[in-house]
Amino acid sequence: MPKNYTLKQCSDLLQSKQASASELAQEYLAAIAADNPSLNAYITLDKERTLTEAKVADDRLAQGSASVLTGVPIAYKDIFCQQGWRSACASKMLDNFTAPYTATVVQNLLDAGMVTLGRTNMDEFAMGSTTETSHYGITKNPWQHDHVPGGSSGGSATAVAARLAPAALGSDTGGSIRQPAAHCGITGLKPTYGVISRFGMVAYASSFDQAGPMAQTAEDCALLLNSMAGFDERDSTSIERDKEDYTRDLNRPLQGLKIGLPREFFGEGLDTQVHSSIEEVLNILKKQGAEIIDVSLPHTELSIPAYYVLASAEASTNLSRYDGVRYGYRAKEFSNLDEMYSKSRAEGFGEEVKRRIMIGTYVLSHGYYDAYYLKAQKLRRMVANDFQAVLNQCDIILAPVAPTAAPKINSHSNDPVQMYLSDIYTVSLNLAGLPGIALPAGQTTSGLPVGVQLIGNYFAESRLLGIAHQIQQHSDWHTRTPFAQ
Repeated sequence: MPKNYTLKQCSDLLQSKQASASELAQEYLAAIAADNPSLNAYITLDKERTLTEAKVADDRLAQGSASVLTGVPIAYKDIFCQQGWRSACASKMLDNFTAPYTATVVQNLLDAGMVTLGRTNMDEFAMGSTTETSHYGITKNPWQHDHVPGGSSGGSATAVAARLAPAALGSDTGGSIRQPAAHCGITGLKPTYGVISRFGMVAYASSFDQAGPMAQTAEDCALLLNSMAGFDERDSTSIERDKEDYTRDLNRPLQGLKIGLPREFFGEGLDTQVHSSIEEVLNILKKQGAEIIDVSLPHTELSIPAYYVLASAEASTNLSRYDGVRYGYRAKEFSNLDEMYSKSRAEGFGEEVKRRIMIGTYVLSHGYYDAYYLKAQKLRRMVANDFQAVLNQCDIILAPVAPTAAPKINSHSNDPVQMYLSDIYTVSLNLAGLPGIALPAGQTTSGLPVGVQLIGNYFAESRLLGIAHQIQQHSDWHTRTPFAQ
């Protein structure tokens, strides 16, 4: 197992010549070889390619042309294309797909000199909250192997929590960075929609999907975001705005900070141990001079149905491209074109993906579009308006990430609705396009991590990272590892 390096510590070792990029890469590859068989965090590795990238990074470091991220290893969720790597989105449908191009966000990090460790496991096409729907098997929570790591970025969260990578990339459509970060005791940021390019990220629900960093600390996430963010003309939803330094608020005092607690997030259904952990975070914030106020997000309970109508509708459209014709899985036996389509899709997609395609097709069909899809779009605007009203009263919102700590494996296998309801505190941000960060906030009596979520207004990433960093300067939850359990 590698030492308990944060991304910043890895960078410091490289910059001070106490370690080389090749040595760091080999150390992490050895840890992956030892621990990944029991965790299933990584589904694609290429040792030769990793060490080649590390050698290039060492040359940059020797020449003095390195950035703060040069030589630091990173893992990528299997949803991001990278030229020459299998990019399967954890699906049988894309099991034989090697990406012919690289996602913009991955290229940005490669340009900064980061070294690719491999592709991490995920729910198939990012559809799930547990990383149990992957074609390549279930990922285990490193704290307790009979529990899920959360999803859909569960492989990335497990890799960071188990110290099989100092950082990883995830994607967040309805909470898929924040929820696994909370369940695995790490930090994960979902940026404002449009801050990071979606080009080269396999689409699930295009108006929701957003890439984001996952690491041990808020400082690490800020360093990553500095290289990840930026306008991309190849992404029509990418926002053109001035470059900013996301580390600028890390040491900003919290005196006078006004924090809103939405009463709808702290009612029935919230586990008492999760609530107690959030109280501890509130005490830290109060001691630093923050003010806590009561606020309301009245349409919270409608965010789940609105999200699943809209996201499923977009998924049914996005996944229609997988027809067995141009690339991806094709059924071996069929008698005509229609049968090739239907068999390829029936055999290539897993049950949860097919369920969401069916829901999406239904709500977009004639006679149901107005009743479901159009109404869900109106609810989306109401949810966004709720947030704007609250953020006019306070600087940030503090909330749970999930109602409970990580559930046991297979506990939701026969009840997908229960799995959907676990996203109650996260999907509303994606409906509104707002940024949110999850960070460790404690542990249950059984030793499972608990997370807390900070929500800000559009483009408030640096402020959220600064507040999270200040919490981490006055607590040690982010330093705890599963290996002491």
